[in-house]
Amino acid sequence: MNFQQAVQTCFRKYVDFSGRASRPEYWWFILAYIILAFVTGFIHEYIYFIVVLVFLLPLLAAGARRLHDIGKSGWWLLLGLIPVIGGLVLLYFTVQPSQPESNEYGPPPAPVPAGA
Repeated sequence: MNFQQAVQTCFRKYVDFSGRASRPEYWWFILAYIILAFVTGFIHEYIYFIVVLVFLLPLLAAGARRLHDIGKSGWWLLLGLIPVIGGLVLLYFTVQPSQPESNEYGPPPAPVPAGA
């Protein structure tokens, strides 16, 4: 999955908290958010605020699907509310490899062909 496919997929599934998201899908989407937030932060605070609002639900949904991919509930995202430690634990979870077999959240994400 490339950058463009990941961003399109995450926005298409912006309120889909079911299923699974592969590592590339999740991390390309995070990169898109970071770049856009950084750039708009320099342009104007209102534009930055709009970007944050637009990305809020898709980021939560992608995070929940990423946790599903490693066999954890999306409710683990609440760890992010714990300063420092919660974020580090979530970072650890999101860098873990996908479970190759089906789990309670569905089959593993199908690899997307390069030309698709």
